Amino acid sequence: MFETLLRLYLPLLGIVFAGIGLGRYLPAVVPLRIGQFLYYFGIPLSIVAFLQQANLSARVWLAPIVAWGSILTGGLIAWLWIRGRAWQSGTKGSFLLAAMVGNTGYIGYPVALSIGGEEFFAWALFYDLLGTLIGSFGLGVIIASRLGSKQTYAWWRELLQNPALWSLGLGLILRWFNLPNSVLIPLKTIGWSMIGFSLMLIGMRLGTVKNWASLDRAWGSVLIKMTIVPLVLAFILAIAGLGGMPRQILVLQTAMPPAFATIVLAEVYELDRELTVTALSLGSILLIFTLPLWLLLGNAFDFFSRIFS
Repeated sequence: MFETLLRLYLPLLGIVFAGIGLGRYLPAVVPLRIGQFLYYFGIPLSIVAFLQQANLSARVWLAPIVAWGSILTGGLIAWLWIRGRAWQSGTKGSFLLAAMVGNTGYIGYPVALSIGGEEFFAWALFYDLLGTLIGSFGLGVIIASRLGSKQTYAWWRELLQNPALWSLGLGLILRWFNLPNSVLIPLKTIGWSMIGFSLMLIGMRLGTVKNWASLDRAWGSVLIKMTIVPLVLAFILAIAGLGGMPRQILVLQTAMPPAFATIVLAEVYELDRELTVTALSLGSILLIFTLPLWLLLGNAFDFFSRIFS
């Protein structure tokens, strides 16, 4: 357990804190350009690289099912939470989205790779691309358009233009060709470098947060997203008999903080951007403390998995 945390936290915290320091002094355009670079090139290349030796067993298709279970469970609990509250519709929309979709790409990928290695990366990848991504720009757009001030956004165009989905197809095709080590080694080196850049970008974004005025409302959405939903899904997976590293990866993906996509939707549909940014920042900070919790609980869930398997 200690060795796992050390292997995970040293690079994760080191790079994130470096990003926080840089974010306070670099021009605001720098994290914007890094984000664009990662979106169009870095993360797609990482997906292609890590797919080459990933284990694509039939069970991996459980990942998007669990992702949608997490999204819908978070949405239901959040909807019950805000019923009867005298909030503006935009605030309700931001609260719902923060409780539903997690940062399973920029943070979820490095966490999954650090804990499960490349062999189990496909579980995190399918969770993100066939769950979180479609949930954010599919169901998320529907919610944001109903509760926000603007309703002009083509969700299908966002999905079709997303480079990560195209890289999934490319990565699967390249598996047929058994790429030589002379290609695989540089490709994976670049892929790991892009994961490092994504963690630094998280730090840069955190370093620019100065306003925590919506903290009282953000706590609720983060509590649902990072503790209640993962706990519910962890018990369901244990009862279903899924144990070991696949269950650990899926539970950790459900426990990720709110996604960057929530900021995009908040800006496009004029939701409560302050609440969205606060929830994302709060969740990213709390992840330092919640990750050990889910790793510690892993043995207990494995015990239940063995009972019901």
